[in-house]
Amino acid sequence: MEVIETSLPGVLRLRPRRFADERGWFMETWNEKSFQGLGLPTKFKQDNQSRSHKNVLRGLHYQIQQPQGKLIRAVQGKIFDVAADIRRSSPAFGKWVGVELDAETSEMLWIPAGFAHGFLVLSNTADVLYKATDFYCPSGERTILWNDPALNIAWPIDGTPIVSGKDEQGADLSTAELPE
Repeated sequence: MEVIETSLPGVLRLRPRRFADERGWFMETWNEKSFQGLGLPTKFKQDNQSRSHKNVLRGLHYQIQQPQGKLIRAVQGKIFDVAADIRRSSPAFGKWVGVELDAETSEMLWIPAGFAHGFLVLSNTADVLYKATDFYCPSGERTILWNDPALNIAWPIDGTPIVSGKDEQGADLSTAELPE
């Protein structure tokens, strides 16, 4: 597996090797020994999948209780995936990185616990699969506004994205309850 560092320490692009022939292709997306060798978590507690339509924006989500590291992959379609460092004690506090993930390249994004996560669907539909290092904790879930000026995320969309009522009510970075 090829590892590509991003501008945020700990957030990594992972490119699995594909083995293709006239029948199609095969790839290994997760292997405990490989991840251990890369210093990445090997214990995941939950797999999640979502399907969304073009211009749907989900996020920016995080948990203050049972924070989750996430391994993100678009298994159908294309997304713009964002990780924002919201750890107050981090030198990268308030910085974000965005990468395109799509089913064609099969690249994945590793986002450590302590980061807010969100994505925008760029294709007609997208199925996003992610592994989480801890269980979802509804009482600990928090949301930062997708368009918070303090983060100033350059979402690749003209106009206003489609967001949930919960995401519309997200907090500003300056007033949000954040991990240390």
